[in-house]
Amino acid sequence: MGIEPLTRHSPLLEKCCLLLSANESYHNAETDLYLLTGLQVGHSTQHRKVNQIELPPPELKQGLSEVSVDGGKIRLRTEAKGKPGVWQEYKTARLQGIYYGAFFQDNLSLTDWINSQKLTSPFYCLGDGHDGIWNIFAEIGEHQHRIEILDWYHLMENLHKVEINKCRKEQLEAYLWKGQVSEAKKLLKSVQPRGATNFRELSQKTL
Repeated sequence: MGIEPLTRHSPLLEKCCLLLSANESYHNAETDLYLLTGLQVGHSTQHRKVNQIELPPPELKQGLSEVSVDGGKIRLRTEAKGKPGVWQEYKTARLQGIYYGAFFQDNLSLTDWINSQKLTSPFYCLGDGHDGIWNIFAEIGEHQHRIEILDWYHLMENLHKVEINKCRKEQLEAYLWKGQVSEAKKLLKSVQPRGATNFRELSQKTL
């Protein structure tokens, strides 16, 4: 069985264009494609090919019991030559630890995608504590079914801002790691260190 020839009109060339465009800028995809194949496909053509591909978010085959949402930024070129690029936000979600979807400046499509799944009760929402993330969670499912959890990294980031001795800080971390939230609350209340109030406010999804 022979290898498909790489020509200007072959499906293989289109796959190469899409692969390079997914890993780098369209301009770099144009340059690298020429170096690898000797075929010239302009960056605007690379862009057009990507826009022609429809990639609907996946549909779960089972009930959805947990979702994590995060945000990021990508840098976009401006139309005016010589002007600096601009940073724009997007949101991404991971469902059931398996399925992924990303949405550029379109939170409604993100929440519609998640709400279209069969949500279980309880329904766990994991985020980094940013208001924009919790606002998205507020649009998913029913309030009484949601359990909103601050992720461990950001929980610890907030904990280390509390002015408390090392021994008690380690005890707090141990309580939180084991899910013993009431014990962590009691320790904070008994010691009342500086920064504890702010920690509880920032970490209210856990405490």
